[in-house]
Amino acid sequence: MGNPRTLDVLRRVFGYDTFRDNQQQIVDHVTAGGDALVLMPTGGGKSLCYQIPALVRDGVGVVVSPLIALMQDQVEALRAVGVRAGYLNSTQDPDERRMVEAEFLAGELDLLYLAPERLRSEATMRLIERGPVSVFAIDEAHCVAQWGHDFRPDYLELSKLSERRPDVPRVALTATATPATRAEITTRLGLENARVFVSSFDRPNIQYRIVPKKDPRRQLLDFLRTEHPHDAGIVYCLSRRSVEETAEFLTRNGIEALPYHAGLDSATRIRHQARFLREEGLVVVATIAFGMGIDKPDVRFVAHLDLPKSVEGYYQETGRAGRDGLPSTAWLAYGLSDVVAQRRLIDTSEGDAAHRRRLAAHLDAMLALCETVECRRVGLLAYFGQDSRPCGNCDTCLSPPESWDGTVAAQKLLSTVVRLRRERGQKFGAGQVVDILRGKHTPKVTQHRHDELSVFGVGSDLSEVEWRGVVRQLLAQGLLAVEGDYGTLVTTEASDEVLYRGRTVRMRRDPNRLAVRSSRATAKSAAAPSVELDGEAAALFEQLRAWRATTARSQGVPAYVVFHDATLRQIASLRPATLGELSTVSGVGENKLAKYGDRILEIIAGT
Repeated sequence: MGNPRTLDVLRRVFGYDTFRDNQQQIVDHVTAGGDALVLMPTGGGKSLCYQIPALVRDGVGVVVSPLIALMQDQVEALRAVGVRAGYLNSTQDPDERRMVEAEFLAGELDLLYLAPERLRSEATMRLIERGPVSVFAIDEAHCVAQWGHDFRPDYLELSKLSERRPDVPRVALTATATPATRAEITTRLGLENARVFVSSFDRPNIQYRIVPKKDPRRQLLDFLRTEHPHDAGIVYCLSRRSVEETAEFLTRNGIEALPYHAGLDSATRIRHQARFLREEGLVVVATIAFGMGIDKPDVRFVAHLDLPKSVEGYYQETGRAGRDGLPSTAWLAYGLSDVVAQRRLIDTSEGDAAHRRRLAAHLDAMLALCETVECRRVGLLAYFGQDSRPCGNCDTCLSPPESWDGTVAAQKLLSTVVRLRRERGQKFGAGQVVDILRGKHTPKVTQHRHDELSVFGVGSDLSEVEWRGVVRQLLAQGLLAVEGDYGTLVTTEASDEVLYRGRTVRMRRDPNRLAVRSSRATAKSAAAPSVELDGEAAALFEQLRAWRATTARSQGVPAYVVFHDATLRQIASLRPATLGELSTVSGVGENKLAKYGDRILEIIAGT
């Protein structure tokens, strides 16, 4: 049945009639004083798992979050539903901090957000010892994993919380963790006795697409123009330079895009992040420095112009799309240059051999996801230990790729690499090797007399694009390697299995053009199903959005703090005529009903 007090808070404060998935189990367990490790996908409702226990239990919920730039928005969103919330971080002056500390000690807050670096301060730890703490919440808990993709050294201080306040339950939350990362979180935070809650990692509303990289910026532009015009989204690039150039390219071509990377000054980063959160239809082009904790529900796409370093990173980044449960797209352009660049980064990375092996294992899993001929969602979920069936909403399901026996092609290419080394003492990159195979008389071929090699022209049956696909897939399968600053090709121990021991090599045939339908037309709805609007309802929805934008600007908060799109769509569809009817809409709690209800009814009556 569950705790009736927690369900009352869910309805009265947040405006939802029922919990989702295993939310109620988590909330009731923590409310009863139990420790918990919660693995739940982005958009799955993690925040309610600590916010409701903090409101039901006596005292103040202390939330450790690495997202200083977002704390103000998180606090504003809570205050909008009547929750007494505050934060302590380095952006405040001493008077502001003293006021928040006094409110905390007096029990005049429901939730207090802390930046992790504050836990290095003995003054902060003494404050926590003296204050009435109801629950400790450790958000983005994967940041404690030292070899993870978002490691934050300050998170190592979090084990001290249980030492100082062993009487307070702790809940650690993350949107992504493999079994190995989960074990590291458990050990480093001292949560060996905590109950573990694992939700499904599936985000059925996200359509996963990976396309062969040709002219990635032009491909991105075509994708945005045809499928996501005027939509908010995030584009990830590997380097700061690529971020700047891509943002400029999109803006020049009529799509307003803002750059975000660690090389920009703090004020610019904060301004760009604030604009993305508060304005509609903006695109942010960023390195992975951007995005953790972004609570913008209507991000309709996440695009990658460079290969992510790990499946965990890819899942975390793509999960920022479609938090509202509406159809969204995860789009990635992937090619040979990505494999070469990532292998080179691993070879030159700091750390010992074991660290490089870990990086290589992460990359191998990401490459396997890119090269699969099976359902991408099945492969993605399997990485996190979850079984599933083909989804019908990824590119390989919607336009199944062919596989082919690439053994002979692999033998030809590997033989060319071997002969260059043995007969000429030379190593070259993919371009020269492909020219030799295709029998091209280029100046470089002539200069090095490569047209005299026995393998010259033996690969004329495949195009240059097809041969580059062969190189990419041999690299992905560990049958070929790159070395040095120039990405020269070398064989591996496994190459001999193909050349001399009869190993078969299956390859994915890159389609010329994937006939994949837009995610808008194919995605299955998740937690917040899309409400189809007729002409009259659609016009009302746009009026409500315009009112929301004006209201949000006047309050200096993001539009979603007022209401999510899903809530406005439901209002436009139902056209409630009384406050009682309006209160039945998902996302309309007591505080928002009192604050905005009359104005919404006026807008409805006027249409």
